[in-house]
Amino acid sequence: MINFVLLISRQGKVRLTKWYSPYTQKERTKIIRELSGLILTRGPKLCNFVEWRGYKVIYRRYASLYFCMCIDADDNELEVLEIIHHFVEILDRYFGSVCELDLIFNFHKAYYILDEILIAGELQESSKKNVARLIAAQACNPHIWLTYLFVFA
Repeated sequence: MINFVLLISRQGKVRLTKWYSPYTQKERTKIIRELSGLILTRGPKLCNFVEWRGYKVIYRRYASLYFCMCIDADDNELEVLEIIHHFVEILDRYFGSVCELDLIFNFHKAYYILDEILIAGELQESSKKNVARLIAAQACNPHIWLTYLFVFA
């Protein structure tokens, strides 16, 4: 099970967070500070798996963003790397070569896409075509985007 998802810039700024396990705001802040310090200082030739507090953190750098997911110690790391790559490919399809600014100015759409892929920390949809179809259908409905703006703003 995925406990949380973090997107962190190379400067340590958080661009997206999604929590699937209960954490207080104080714990979330501490987790973000710890993990950003741990991941950003790792060399590019080191593996993308980090053992942390009895969990595994799997991360992957795409351009200027680190996509991180925390999983239970006995979960499959390679599957999570595939989920990260799947998420990035869908973001690329939607935004057309996604960049950090796309996620800053369209964070509600990034959250919506993530919600189409993962539910409660588990992979929901593995088909890029199905996710693209669902996103296109919702793009015509402005009420969905307004809902995401109010929830995540």
